[in-house]
Amino acid sequence: MPKNRPMSRVLAQLFGVPLLLAGASAWCTEQAAPPMTSPGLAPLGQINPADTVWVMVSTALVLLMTLPGIALFYGGMVRAKNVINTMASVVAIAALVSVLWFGLAYSLAFTPGHPTWGSGLGGWLGGLDRAGFSGLLFLGPEGRLSVSHMAPALPESVYAMFQMSFAIITCALIVGALVERMRFAALMWFVGLWLLVVYAPVAHWVWEPGGWLAQMGALDFAGGSVVHINAGAAGLVAAYALGPRMGYRRESFAPFNLGLTMAGTGLLWVGWFGFNAGSALTGDGRAGLAMAVTHLAAATGAMAWMAMEWSLRGKASLLGLCSGVVAGLVAITPAAGFVGLRGALVTGVVAGIVCFWGATGLKKWLGADDSLDVFGVHGLGGLVGALLTGVLAESAISGLTGDLATQAVACASVLGYSLVMTAVVLWVTSRITPLRVDEEQERAGLDEALHAEQLGH
Repeated sequence: MPKNRPMSRVLAQLFGVPLLLAGASAWCTEQAAPPMTSPGLAPLGQINPADTVWVMVSTALVLLMTLPGIALFYGGMVRAKNVINTMASVVAIAALVSVLWFGLAYSLAFTPGHPTWGSGLGGWLGGLDRAGFSGLLFLGPEGRLSVSHMAPALPESVYAMFQMSFAIITCALIVGALVERMRFAALMWFVGLWLLVVYAPVAHWVWEPGGWLAQMGALDFAGGSVVHINAGAAGLVAAYALGPRMGYRRESFAPFNLGLTMAGTGLLWVGWFGFNAGSALTGDGRAGLAMAVTHLAAATGAMAWMAMEWSLRGKASLLGLCSGVVAGLVAITPAAGFVGLRGALVTGVVAGIVCFWGATGLKKWLGADDSLDVFGVHGLGGLVGALLTGVLAESAISGLTGDLATQAVACASVLGYSLVMTAVVLWVTSRITPLRVDEEQERAGLDEALHAEQLGH
């Protein structure tokens, strides 16, 4: 017969494991790390693989919007002698912004203000924790990797790449306002400085939790102010600074190939699902709704623009349809994670009508040769979307309610800052190199004059 076991051992076997687990759970609760307030290292087990894959796919979609989306969209609308220059500008901007992003701009935009700069700068500009290509670590043997406090379930490298794709397309959008007359070297200097002086601070204000507009409660789901108002304002200032193209309003500036523009529009439409739905940073129901409202706003924007053309000109144009699609997409960008399908319908219709006026009546009134209507479509579309977010945001979707006054302050702040600082950046650039090509180069076309290349015939 087996010996009787001591009662203490029996109790230990019966209750020891549950007690041990309960004690460990209590200890973990007591020792749980506080919410992150700045980028740092996290256990590999904290990373959500499904969300990581979704944001990686979204990053690729947003990059597709620029390369080749914007290149085709803009390249089809300029004259044949400037197509290569327009496309080269977009490719060069993508490369330049990528290097500057990891070198400095990401840190200025998406880390808290540096302590040595004083607490007053925390809401205005990020710190230097990620400057100099540092900090995006993957320490496999130690079981840790770097994450952002804004997306702690993703590798920080993925989050930084996703945000980089937004910076690239914002800078590339400005090209549409200055095509056919800006020196290539001047464009590179301008974009590099503008990224650091204008884009990074604005992104910090709106998207970094300590940013002053974020603290105020401004809503911008995917870039209505950071991307579109910002780029639209910059494009308008650049158009004024460069002056009109030779022959503007006196000669016919026939587009090279609207088929390319339509192809670019299609890439933008599809890529925008990564732009907006990807901004949820997780593959959840809110991302799915963001995708649906994005599509509906694009469709209604196209129909509204088409209706305006049909009623005023008696015909609907392919260029008008493409412009209406983009207007709807731009306007839904700040609202995508906050509104439902009815809100998307209203946003698309209003954007199509307002942006049509922006590219026609307002453009004439302003008198600037904003060649491809960057301000009329992106600037006004961003303003429409940001303001409507304050009216149409539904708390049932995001837990947040919009406030029109707060949205108006955010719009005015971003618009004013971008207008003024873009002028400063252009002035600095002009001290380094002339902004505009000479008359002979402009008449010959920038493809041959600046790149020694031309389209095959």
